[in-house]
Amino acid sequence: MHIPERYNALVVRIDHDGQATRTIEEVGMDFLPDNEVLIHVKNAGLNYKDALSASGHRGVTRNYPHTPGVDAAGVVVDDRSGKWTSGTKVICTSYDLGMNTPGGFAEYIRVPADWVVPMPEEFSFEESMTLGTAAYTAALALYKMEMSGQHPEMGPVIVTGATGGVGSMAVALLAKAGYEVHATTGKKDKHDFLRQLGAAKVFSRDYTNDQSGKPLLRPQWAGAIDNVGGQVLATLLKACDRNGNVASIGLVGSPEFSTTVYPFILNGVNLLGVDSAETPYAIRTEIWKRLAGSWRLSLPEEMRTLVPLSQIPEAMHDILHGKTTGRVVWNGLR
Repeated sequence: MHIPERYNALVVRIDHDGQATRTIEEVGMDFLPDNEVLIHVKNAGLNYKDALSASGHRGVTRNYPHTPGVDAAGVVVDDRSGKWTSGTKVICTSYDLGMNTPGGFAEYIRVPADWVVPMPEEFSFEESMTLGTAAYTAALALYKMEMSGQHPEMGPVIVTGATGGVGSMAVALLAKAGYEVHATTGKKDKHDFLRQLGAAKVFSRDYTNDQSGKPLLRPQWAGAIDNVGGQVLATLLKACDRNGNVASIGLVGSPEFSTTVYPFILNGVNLLGVDSAETPYAIRTEIWKRLAGSWRLSLPEEMRTLVPLSQIPEAMHDILHGKTTGRVVWNGLR
């Protein structure tokens, strides 16, 4: 395939006052690192981490100028490792992509060969990025829960922060897998949307924010997928039924929480950490196979918003302020 000398990318720069600017620029191929696989990006999905990177968050991205985008789907142009054939449709998510390695909001990325997975033939580029890290993380949470004994007959599984990208995918995925799904949200106008995804019951966010100080509560769910952290995560543990699993996948509320050991030693509750960035390759490919197979989702149109690259900075602002629903996907430079 032809390799151009220059390409278009969303570039974030930090000025002398520490302020971030986000512009579409034409850059040279030397903007990319010297990795093995060059990929022509067709679609990219927006994530909360991308918005942090684009805001100059040094905990996400150390050096600027930089192109964010932790999700990308495209076609292999060249591979020095010999692992991937030119023209192969692939997905690249997580690892260091979009953090300190230039990411998916560009026509091209260049990444290590081991970061790349084959795109299931059932998917289009657009569908794979509608799923992206959000669905992958939700699926990894469910995978770990089921490896720890979770099954639908145990009772409902609750999802917090359910209208966000990961939360909404978790609702749809749990319903697809046969679970009774309960969901919480602070958006009163999105209850019908969550029911459309498969939620049997929808509650306000206060439902999972116990302030009683009790070490244990009456069991109200058999498991949980949490996007919030803080007191919400503590509540999920205290009110989880025996031998249930609580998967921690987000911290939009707080990265800190305080609880006792009682949920663990009296009710046998498991707290599962979900790290989607460094998942072993065999598990990563298995998750994508499930998302293309038994966990294949049929998502409503409201679940995906397609935007041009020029609108990604505005969408980043919205995702930071909780104004997005479902997934925002860059529709690619065609």
